[in-house]
Amino acid sequence: MPRFAPLTPETAVGASRELLGDLVERHGAVGDMVSTMAHSPAVLGGYLQLSRAMRRAKLDRKVSELISIAVQAQQGCGLCLASHVHAARSLGIAEDQIDRARQGASPDPAVAAIIHLGLQVYREPGSITDAQIDELRTLGYSDRAIADVVGVVSLNVLTGAFNLVAALTAGEPH
Repeated sequence: MPRFAPLTPETAVGASRELLGDLVERHGAVGDMVSTMAHSPAVLGGYLQLSRAMRRAKLDRKVSELISIAVQAQQGCGLCLASHVHAARSLGIAEDQIDRARQGASPDPAVAAIIHLGLQVYREPGSITDAQIDELRTLGYSDRAIADVVGVVSLNVLTGAFNLVAALTAGEPH
């Protein structure tokens, strides 16, 4: 059972009222995570800004979803994991690739290396080495794409942690 009631543009106050009102006006509805995040205008605003910014990422969307699956499998947010698995399927990613991403792996060495980086950013970013970054460059990743991994992981930590704290386990994924 959720720990916080979702808010609406009518029940939210201050900046959250404006943010939710704009979202509802543009999209017609918002999911449980967004409406619950409205309890903190700082969290909701930060989520929306980071989410928008990550749409401009140069990291391939399929790779980004596989990293998200790996991170959410570790973090334990079933709502986020289901959302990213759904997104991966809609992008045409095969079930065996999705299953391997849950284990932090990929049959493609370049994808496996970037998933590994994502998991290191999540678990222990101080353990990343110069040689590892050089290997990612050799595998064809630009510095921008490598930096985008930090953004992908950060967005996943924010959404997953929020959903777990708020006990959002059912309903519309983010």
